[in-house]
Amino acid sequence: MSPSPSSPSSPYYLKASPLALRLNRVVGWLARHGLSLAGTAEMSVRGRTSGRMQRIPVNPHTYDGARYLVSARGHSQWVRNMRAAGGGELRVGREVRAFTAVELPDDEKLPVLRTYLEKWGWEVDQYFQGVTAASSDEEIIASAPDHPVFRITVGPRTS
Repeated sequence: MSPSPSSPSSPYYLKASPLALRLNRVVGWLARHGLSLAGTAEMSVRGRTSGRMQRIPVNPHTYDGARYLVSARGHSQWVRNMRAAGGGELRVGREVRAFTAVELPDDEKLPVLRTYLEKWGWEVDQYFQGVTAASSDEEIIASAPDHPVFRITVGPRTS
């Protein structure tokens, strides 16, 4: 069973299937223990309600010398938490790097989304409703409001 989009009146979000949740746990565990699959990391961000650190595997993306986090599934809980917290931590093994995050406006997302889809499309195309790296600029721009993008500034390594 594939994930279903949120209702038309709410922001776009594709909830993870039970299988995707299990895979995320495995990928997060691997990153936490030092094995990054194709550049994945485990992100921790403080929950806006609980105040506890919430963990999720992410695909940090570099474009034009800057680093980004893209929410392929849309306006997820980690996105809402990031908006409230303004940053978090990325972990691969013992290496933990704190970061701050600034959300990009939709009109700045095109090159980041295109290059993200070029690198990670094999994993995330299903969440972009038919939009791929080969889509026109107009198609990618039209999908931009559904996929929050954060420019992150990563601090020094800590262990």
